[in-house]
Amino acid sequence: AQLVESGGGWVQPGGSLRLSCAASGFTFSSYTMSWHRQAPGKERELVARIFSTGAITDYAVSVNGRFTISRDNAENTVYLEMNSLKPEDTAVYYCNANPPKPWDRGYWGQGTQVTVSS
Repeated sequence: AQLVESGGGWVQPGGSLRLSCAASGFTFSSYTMSWHRQAPGKERELVARIFSTGAITDYAVSVNGRFTISRDNAENTVYLEMNSLKPEDTAVYYCNANPPKPWDRGYWGQGTQVTVSS
């Protein structure tokens, strides 16, 4: 099983990026999916989360109103649309799959770098 992120890069403040996370090897539609980020010298933090059906989402206060998480269960992919990006959004962004039952295994992607600077 694996998660593969893509879509990171460099963008100027105020710009937009769309991250993708392609899943394989597990029952994607049963898992809660989330995006996390880690900036240099800081702890990893939850950015956004989407439950299995996609009907319920929640966001960190710092990104609420600017970022949108979505998923396509037919394509086994979760997305993070990031708008109005700020320099403080600079971090490595990780995709996470949280299993439906506590004894099932969860998964992390390898991360994708997002840099916001002028």
